[in-house]
Amino acid sequence: MSTSSRRRRSPLERSSSRSSSSASLSSSSYASWASTTSPPSRLRPPPPPTSTSTSTSTSSPPPTRAHTTTVSTSHVFLFLVAFRLLNALSLRTFFQPDEFFQSLEPAWQTAFGETHGAWITWEWRHHLRSSIHPLLFATVYSIADLAARALRLSPAFRADLLIVAPKSAQAVLSAIGDLYTWKLARYVYGRRSHEAWAALALTVLSPWQWFCSTRTLSNCLETTITIVALNLWPWEWSSDSTPTVQPRRNTRSTTRNPGAIETRDGAFIVRYNRFIRNGMGNLAEKIFVRLRKCLALAAFACILRPTNILVWMGLAGAAWFRSAWRERMILCREVLLCGASVLTGSVILDRLYYGLWTFPPLRFLYFNISQSLAVYYGRNDWHYYATQGYPLLLTTALPFALVGLYRTLSQSRSPTANTRHASVQTQLAAICLFMPLVLSLISHKEVRFIYPLLPSLHVLAAPPLVDFFLPAVSHSNGAYMPRRLSLVFVLLVNVTIAIYTSVYHASGTINVLSYLRDQQQAHTTVDNSPYSPGASQRITAGFLMPCHSTPWRSHLVDPNIHAWALSCEPPVDLNESQKAVYVDEADQFYNDPSQFLRENMVGGLRHLPRKPSYLTSSKPRETSPQVYQQATPHEWPDYLIFFAPLEPTLHSLLRSSSYGECWRTWNTAWHDDSRRRGDIIVWCLDPTEQAAWRSATRKRTLEHRDRQFDRIVEAFRKNAPGQRKSSPWTRWTSSLSGRSASSSWSWPWEQRRRTWLGIQLPVWKKSSWNLPSWTWPKSSKKKTRAVDRDLWS
Repeated sequence: MSTSSRRRRSPLERSSSRSSSSASLSSSSYASWASTTSPPSRLRPPPPPTSTSTSTSTSSPPPTRAHTTTVSTSHVFLFLVAFRLLNALSLRTFFQPDEFFQSLEPAWQTAFGETHGAWITWEWRHHLRSSIHPLLFATVYSIADLAARALRLSPAFRADLLIVAPKSAQAVLSAIGDLYTWKLARYVYGRRSHEAWAALALTVLSPWQWFCSTRTLSNCLETTITIVALNLWPWEWSSDSTPTVQPRRNTRSTTRNPGAIETRDGAFIVRYNRFIRNGMGNLAEKIFVRLRKCLALAAFACILRPTNILVWMGLAGAAWFRSAWRERMILCREVLLCGASVLTGSVILDRLYYGLWTFPPLRFLYFNISQSLAVYYGRNDWHYYATQGYPLLLTTALPFALVGLYRTLSQSRSPTANTRHASVQTQLAAICLFMPLVLSLISHKEVRFIYPLLPSLHVLAAPPLVDFFLPAVSHSNGAYMPRRLSLVFVLLVNVTIAIYTSVYHASGTINVLSYLRDQQQAHTTVDNSPYSPGASQRITAGFLMPCHSTPWRSHLVDPNIHAWALSCEPPVDLNESQKAVYVDEADQFYNDPSQFLRENMVGGLRHLPRKPSYLTSSKPRETSPQVYQQATPHEWPDYLIFFAPLEPTLHSLLRSSSYGECWRTWNTAWHDDSRRRGDIIVWCLDPTEQAAWRSATRKRTLEHRDRQFDRIVEAFRKNAPGQRKSSPWTRWTSSLSGRSASSSWSWPWEQRRRTWLGIQLPVWKKSSWNLPSWTWPKSSKKKTRAVDRDLWS
């Protein structure tokens, strides 16, 4: 448009231009608020300025920043899935019995039936647990078993597949939790912020995540569900800067203004108000959908672990006090709707699983709080979560998490801080303090009870981590060298802890079950199939260990392995006086092993078997694995498994029996329970296996001695005078000691010297020595100097 044409515009056109420009500004401000893109971080460069030129150039607009710098979410998720699968497949240690007995054992019984010998603990018999978690892994078992049968896998490969399948499923769930931790950090700090990537690095490199996230604990699934639900939570309702959704009657009253429709300005305003009305309606609908998904997941997490309700009580309380009345009504309505739906589905599944109507969360609270059965498994100090819980969860990230909590709580009311950024951080910090505070009131405490807080703690620890390490990484200044070394040290510590705890510590409890599977395969005939009990020759095993020291049928797999172990049932339905004197089976054995074996074993200590059951001529009595496990008194098994501290006691009690060592494996270098320290030892009745083990042990001992002898010989060879490399200092000292061809005398001390504070001292000979014969010069001074040069050269 030319200059003259702009001068001839009417006042109505100028007012229309001003109204359209103001409308565009309003729409742009609404779009910036309604978009899910978070505000730019203070460490992220500002976006490029938008051009305001009115030129009619036909060139294409430059590409946006998001297409050039944003990493694809799908690529990040695929990396996390591959990473967690590697994590799950490398996990070979034992952590908590609930990893197997509260998930995999009920799932095994659901998938394969009661005849396969799964160990069902007292919680399931008294309906304390929800069936949702085991049903997930029962589906995984069924799919893996169908695949093994379709591919006609051998029993060994089938066993490996059934062991790996639950780990792989949990690895995918863990990867989802890592992904949504990164998404929550992007929502708080910005999509391209360094803090978001720092949060992802914290969860990927966390030793606790590597050690625990791929285990089949209900707490691991609870953690994933919690972080996904936190991403769906309507944080806008508890933020002071977010405009509330206006009722539609206000926008309709504006559009019905008759004076505004008579002009073109009025027509534009009508269209603009209609756009705003539709946009706000779509935004409100999206918020409602997100809220319903969030509350459904939260209800599922509370059904799975009733203590998870503490997280949502804190968030719902903040939303209630900061939101408008209309939003409060919406929140109450959705809580009732989603809670009732999830609760109904859970009750129906529990009815199908247990065979009767029951409500596990209520029974969980009754047994653990009313009857105080949780105390039976241990008491902890009131400060346990502060002094042990958070340090174990965070390890090297603990200082940054503490700084993040302090900054959030001290700067939450700062007027210069970003409102949404501060609001979300404040609420995350509040639940990270509120949940441990309430759980500290319960006597029985475990680190995994506060595991769902770990992703939020990583999000809060990201800004202090970036402030400390980003300058050292992005600048080559030598002043940041201590921080670079600290970063390398932190990475090495995390990797070392992760490898030790996931590969070595308490690994014998997993290895011994692999040994039993191998022995079962060795004694199984080729024609018989081990897919069902009674189809092949069985072996028996007994575990003289503290209760639940090893996994059970999820790792024994073969139903033809009949085994029993010491139990530790709590005093259910007993009065206070009976609880005071109650001692479980495992404690009875360790209090007096001799008396226990006499009273609780078939035949006592006098009538012990001489041969294993698979070598006897008489056919063993046909029993199911579950009946053999629960039989009292216990039968003497083919294989007796125990920890090393019990070995001297059993040597004295069973010295006249046919039991002998046939296998041993390293378990751990230390343990908080003295009964579980040292190696895991297996005694058996088969003399062939005992002889083979003695031969293998003798061979390993000889090989070890040969290697030691070879190292000693190699050390002597390297230190021999002819093999030692000469240095200028050695040549100079050798010339002084008379080894030069021009010298005919030696020093009065030996070549061997003593060392004191790194300085070699001479050792004088005890024998007498003679001074060297000197030839006194009779010539001039020049000849004397030549002799001196020859002497000291």
